[in-house]
Amino acid sequence: MTTPAIDTSILVTTFRRPRHLELVLQSIAGQQGVPPDFEVIVADDGSDDGTAESVAAFARTAEFPVRFTTQPHEGFRLARVRNNAARLAEGRYLLFLDGDCVLLSHHLAAHRQRRRSGTALLGYCGRLSEAASRGLGERGVRGLNLADLVPPEEARLLARRHRRARWHAVIRHPTKPRLAGGDFGVWRTDFERINGFDERFEGWGQEDDDLGLRLRTSGVRLESILDKTCSLHVWHPTDPTATRRWRDGVNVGYFTRRGRLARCRRGLESRHACDILWGLPRDMAVTALGRRVQALLAGASLAPPGAACEIEIVVASSAGRFTRPAECRLLLVEEGMRPDRRLVAQADRSEVVDLADNASLAAILETAG
Repeated sequence: MTTPAIDTSILVTTFRRPRHLELVLQSIAGQQGVPPDFEVIVADDGSDDGTAESVAAFARTAEFPVRFTTQPHEGFRLARVRNNAARLAEGRYLLFLDGDCVLLSHHLAAHRQRRRSGTALLGYCGRLSEAASRGLGERGVRGLNLADLVPPEEARLLARRHRRARWHAVIRHPTKPRLAGGDFGVWRTDFERINGFDERFEGWGQEDDDLGLRLRTSGVRLESILDKTCSLHVWHPTDPTATRRWRDGVNVGYFTRRGRLARCRRGLESRHACDILWGLPRDMAVTALGRRVQALLAGASLAPPGAACEIEIVVASSAGRFTRPAECRLLLVEEGMRPDRRLVAQADRSEVVDLADNASLAAILETAG
């Protein structure tokens, strides 16, 4: 007897909230209107409170595959945790879910009915009160119609979020609707094309905003599914690393940088300089700095003159100019030289290079983008 192919991988992230996770897993087990051709992967950030044992107990009774992965806890590393789950996934469709958000019974069916090629589906959560969450934690979710638990004010907020998302789609807004990482679905091929979440995001916030922007850059359309389903956030104290305002997050500076690569440098796999498509000017070998760059990029892929690339390099001490479509424009300035202001304005990133320090130049090439 052959094992049926996995259609959907439900990827649940968790950290030190085993009771919340139990409720989420119960809600997944209660999905209706779909065959059990899905799997659940629980990705943990180093919990030491019985989370692994709880998942193992659930797996013994589940009618679908359940797997568990964890990593040492070294601060808030949600991007890496989500990638850990995605690396194990066998489904062609990935449904990401936070470990404190329970699913309505038709959630998976709604995604399967709505999804289509080239589109990611954005969900969101209705927030339960502390009292309602406490009651849910005591009795569990089995046999409950969770849709009835959505507070009216939360239902109105979700409906308004959906209307705004539709309007942003009509006007082709370049950055909205935003992707919220705790409840969204994406085709695995689209997720892998951009190399998953950027693991250079460490600390609370912005890793999901970044993923949404890179999906857009790669041609994926982001659409709301909140007219069909949502999740329910089970109350808990706010994470101590979370900031009250988005702009105060530790990752905002990195997120708002110019020259973002659609396929990030450190995601599902680490991309070194030799893995990047570079664009170099014709006169690169004229200067000592240019020759150093050429030597360090020996063996890397180089775009033909004028062709699009991921990172275009110009050495300020040459006659080079940025001339081609590129995701990131990198200006290298030899120490002691004053670059042309127009070049600096055009560059997404400018770096002063000491010719005697080959290691620092190599580090620049390994981190650009």
